[in-house]
Amino acid sequence: MRLRPLIVTGLALSMLGIGIPAWSADDPRSCNDLMSSDTPAYVMCTWLATPEEAADIAKFWLDNDGENMKNAGPNSEVGVDCSEAENACDPNLEGDGEMHDVGSPDVDGAEDGGTPDACPDGGKCHIDPDEVSATEAAAAEKTAAGQSAKTARTDGMRVWIDAELADDWKAGKLAEAAKKVAALAAQPGVVGVRFSSQIGYNKTLQTAEEMDKFVTEAAHALRQAVPGKKLAIHTVVPALGCGANEACKTEIGKKYPLLDPDKIGAWLKAGLVDQLALDNGHLSTEYTTWRIDAAEAQRNQWIQVRARAWDSWAHIAAEDAVFTGPGASRLTTEQATQTITDRVATPLQADAAETVILWTRWQDAKGSVNRVLGDKLADNAAWEQLKKLDAVKARLATIYDPATPEVDQATDLKKLSEVFSTVYVRAA
Repeated sequence: MRLRPLIVTGLALSMLGIGIPAWSADDPRSCNDLMSSDTPAYVMCTWLATPEEAADIAKFWLDNDGENMKNAGPNSEVGVDCSEAENACDPNLEGDGEMHDVGSPDVDGAEDGGTPDACPDGGKCHIDPDEVSATEAAAAEKTAAGQSAKTARTDGMRVWIDAELADDWKAGKLAEAAKKVAALAAQPGVVGVRFSSQIGYNKTLQTAEEMDKFVTEAAHALRQAVPGKKLAIHTVVPALGCGANEACKTEIGKKYPLLDPDKIGAWLKAGLVDQLALDNGHLSTEYTTWRIDAAEAQRNQWIQVRARAWDSWAHIAAEDAVFTGPGASRLTTEQATQTITDRVATPLQADAAETVILWTRWQDAKGSVNRVLGDKLADNAAWEQLKKLDAVKARLATIYDPATPEVDQATDLKKLSEVFSTVYVRAA
């Protein structure tokens, strides 16, 4: 059991006036003797019904062949007599005014079911225009992203669809783009959709109002198109790394006015997104003016996440490309081990991030490829150390772009499944 839930529980019990008074040992309703010896002192056990009382209750209901149980009929039905002057009844209401069993026709001659006669074999004749049709889903499965999602599932990985809808939203094409992404997300086994990355940082959206409107409308469109799928976004919130340094918070707020923690938190609290990925790429460089190093900045960030209760509203992920290097990772075994401690273990142990998303391959603005693995998926020290993280594999995720395979989709994804349990498949 985690320490934090215990402390929170203890505080809650204290606020409610629940504790262990000095006389509790002699309380006939106490069941503290049934708890283990290492139970915290603030936890108290009290019988709602003592064993003797429970026996009396059972006896009451079961005596005389359950006579009291048989006589305990349902509550009297509640009815409205429209003939009484004080009751106002709508004369246009339909029905016969009588109660009917569940599944029974409500009026004489009514038919069960409601499936139109024109539907062959009871199939669905009405298609919600906002939902993905079977034809659209089948077509999406044949795309590169659809095939990658299918392959990843075969390799035992959970799948998210990674898309960018901000540009489409600005162009007035959100509905069309969301439907296309939703068709990919409708594939069996797909967890959800990440519909924007670097939101508020990459300048695609210029104002806080634009950001609010985009997130709200994109979330609504996707929830209509693929009900039940989770939604995620990715961004960076530099102000969190300042901690209690007021000068840092002031200057960072001026530099990144759209990345206001309160703004991001409002989306989570409103339930617009189910997962928030926080990028850690800025930790080593953003705070040097205030002599805040990467370790302190990261510690500040996760303390702020917990203090703001973001982890109670959404699944929080830490995202990092720190293991990649030009051509391949240059980390030695010792360096890779330390980086795992700093950028994988620390976020998870901070009890705020539940997942760590690690980039394994990306291209910079000049077209240079940065990788963790070597050319054609060659193993190296960094990968060997990452493969040892089997104990937290369920919390490790990566991103895969089927448009730029290293070898081919099947080979690439099989290799990624050695380390990661979840993959975000890029949608074209």
